[in-house]
Amino acid sequence: MKIEIPEQKRFVFETRIPIRWADMDALGHVNNAVYFRYMEIARIDWFQSIGVREDTEVQGPVIVNAFCNFYRQFQYPEEVLLKMYVSDARRATFETWAVMESTTEPGVIRAAGGATVVWVSRSQQKSTALPDRLRALIEQSE
Repeated sequence: MKIEIPEQKRFVFETRIPIRWADMDALGHVNNAVYFRYMEIARIDWFQSIGVREDTEVQGPVIVNAFCNFYRQFQYPEEVLLKMYVSDARRATFETWAVMESTTEPGVIRAAGGATVVWVSRSQQKSTALPDRLRALIEQSE
């Protein structure tokens, strides 16, 4: 099943991630699970860039589902250019989207994916309202 990335989304972050030799599998291409790590790196770096730091004692983001569509393989020693987008802010959730290209072939999408983020209270172990600043940033695109 292929999940399409929606047109209604807001570009929020771009990063470059060098592919490590250890990212590859026995077939000589980046292992499928590593693409999810690349999306995680971008989400965390984006949170840090906007000043949303996870306080593990209070509240923070949890991923409740994730997907990735694979179009063309990456191989060592390439560098991933990952562009991140957000959309669909709700009370306690929002969507993140990622498009991955090689820096050697800008504009050629190698993979695209996303994840649903739920903001949770660590002490209560349940969802809680998105921080106002984060909600405002996401809603700028809607």
